[in-house]
This record gives sequence, C-alpha cells and structure tokens, in this order.
Amino acid sequence: MEQSKNNSHLIILGIESSCDDTSAAVWKNGNICSNVVASQEIHKEYGGVVPEWASRKHQQNILPTVQISLEKAGITLAEVDAIACTQGPGLMGSLLVGHSFAKGLAMSVDKPYVNVDHIDAHVLAHFIDGDTPKLPFLCLLVSGGHTQIVTVDTDYQIDVLGKTIDDAAGEAFDKAGKMLNLPYPAGPHIDRLAKQGNPNAFAFNTPKVNGLNFSFSGLKTSILYFLQKEVRKDKDFVQNNSSDLCASIQHTIVSYLISKLEKAMDQTGILEIGIAGGVAANSELRTALLNLAATKSGKAYIPKFEYCTDNAAMVAYAGGIKLKNENYGTLTDVCYTRKK
Repeated sequence: MEQSKNNSHLIILGIESSCDDTSAAVWKNGNICSNVVASQEIHKEYGGVVPEWASRKHQQNILPTVQISLEKAGITLAEVDAIACTQGPGLMGSLLVGHSFAKGLAMSVDKPYVNVDHIDAHVLAHFIDGDTPKLPFLCLLVSGGHTQIVTVDTDYQIDVLGKTIDDAAGEAFDKAGKMLNLPYPAGPHIDRLAKQGNPNAFAFNTPKVNGLNFSFSGLKTSILYFLQKEVRKDKDFVQNNSSDLCASIQHTIVSYLISKLEKAMDQTGILEIGIAGGVAANSELRTALLNLAATKSGKAYIPKFEYCTDNAAMVAYAGGIKLKNENYGTLTDVCYTRKK
C-alpha cells in the first residue's frame, strides 16, 4: 500500500463497527464532511445487544453506509488518502466485519489504513471541532462497555489512571432500567424520568474501591435487593415511584463518577476536564461536570452529542493522528475485544 501524503491535506475514511452501530465518516482537510450512522433497532425487543444479530446487521449495512458517507462528503473512493477503522475493543463478530472490510477496501485501492482504538477515539472526539481542550487534559470516559479516567498528554498520548474492575456505568444504567421495566437502552429514559423525581428519595450503596478505579456490580445488587424488598410490600412500588427511583439511581451513579474525577484532578493538578462516551449525553452528568470545573476554577469540555455515541467521525480523526506519526496498520493485524 502506498504511504499517505502530507497530513495537513488528508482525506480519511473512518469506519466504526464495534457494537451495534455501523458508521462511516469522512475527514477532509481538517473537517468532518460526513458522519453516517446506521443503528440497529432489532436489539430493543431483546433488552440488550445480541452479538450474532449485530454482526449480521453490520454485514448488511457496511457497504451502503460507506457509500452514503462518500456521497455526502462529495468525494470518490479514489480521492481518499487513507482508511481508518476500529480495531477494538468491542464485540468480536461486529469488529471483524468493519476491520475486514476496511483492510480489504484499502488493499483494493492501494491506500494505507490505520487501526484505531475505540476508547481512545471517544476521548479524542473532544478535538474534532469547536472549543478544544488544552493539553494535558483529563477525561472521564463513560459508556455501556467502559468506564475510565484517562490523561491526554501534549503528544496525544493517552494514559489510564483508573478504570472499572467489573461493570461499566452505562451497563449499570441499562440493568437498573430493566429492573424498572424501562425500554432498552434505558439511559435516556432514566434521564427523562429523573427530571421529575427527587434524587434523595432513596439511598443505594455507593461502591467503595480504592484509588481511581470504579465498581458497579455492588450498586446493581443494591438496587435489585431494594426493589425486591419494596415490591413484596407493594406490588405497584416501581410504577408508583418511577421518577424518584430514576432520580435516585442516576444521582448515585453521577455522584460516584464525579467524585472519582475530582480526586483525579487533585492528584494530577490538571484543570482541563471532559467527559466522553455514550453516557456523556446524560444531562445530570453534564451539569455535574460543569459544576466541578467551576468549583475547581477549571474548564469543562463536552463533545457534540453525535460524537458521544459510537460514530466514525472520531475514528477518522484518531486515524489522522496515527497517520501523522506514520503508525500504519498491516494485513496481519487482528481485532481485540478488550483494551490492550
């Protein structure tokens, strides 16, 4: 494959397929020109992502998604300088569809391609456009599969300061939502109902983990046992207290996340902070981040909503950084389901 030209005038095609969203985006001369996402509605009826269905849907969606992305950007495949794709972490079947497609496409047009880490791409979404953080930068990454606190250094080197030792914050939202009989994904429904409830109505056990690591398995158990106890006394307890339950659960999770981020600020002295990942769309978490920055005389950053959920724009941007460092992929590269 030919090497890319000067990074300042690159056209990069990004491809994302780590979970249940198929996405393709074009980064051209420093701007996102298209960012197409094909979501899979079929998983809602199962209350969670079904891996086999996800990979099958990716196979159906990936070619038209890439074609639409190129058309929206007003370019042809021949004009693309490089192809960037998500290598991991994620669901192996889903990753293989996008990764194999990207490598085959790059080889067919004799263009370089680069592997992008999904978690790193979420963090780097802060730098796509608008008001971007000064480096070093401290970021809380919260999604359905990951919860981490990382630093981004002046050379865009990402280092993990803390991470979940079991489940992710987004998964805790979804499991709590299932207990409350809310549709999947539950996060947006909990956020909406919480606005009408009392965040101090019910107390749940706050996970206790040393340092900057997280744990959410105990919280889920606490919610489950509490609901089971109350439903035995009143079978309509959940229905009659849904807003207060959502507000209390959300407040517990958000307060826990922000407390760890504040601790990271104190330890590192970094005042530039942000949130990334799907849970970054949560309104209470956004407000809490802004309040934390104000309290610490720092500055908070939140990516645009379309860059919080899984998307290929962040993959294309992260791919550009890798190309600048001449960090090219090879045909023997393999996907991974967990962060290396």
